Amino acid sequence: MLTKPKEPRIPLPKGWQGCVKSAVLHANALAHCAIVYARALAADSINARMRLASENDRLHEACGLLREELRINDTHIARIAPRCRPHYGLHERMTILELRAARLWLTFPPPA
Repeated sequence: MLTKPKEPRIPLPKGWQGCVKSAVLHANALAHCAIVYARALAADSINARMRLASENDRLHEACGLLREELRINDTHIARIAPRCRPHYGLHERMTILELRAARLWLTFPPPA
């Protein structure tokens, strides 16, 4: 099901692990700032097409982030034994059923 990631063929020198992680996070944050700045310029544009493209880009990013959160959550839940998984109350169960119906995540096969 889940495989352990392969070790790099060339190990990093001692002390690089923290620096590399920090550099990746800083590069990610800098790229996000640049995207947000460009999107803000497009959102304030007088051109309606630019505003729509900016909104579309923002929504695609939000969907991507939600997909990544769900992937992380699904991976976490898959590692927990079924008997130890969280139990939901009545309101949460009803909300889950409503979401499944809204997303067409039905458990029975659709009519032919």
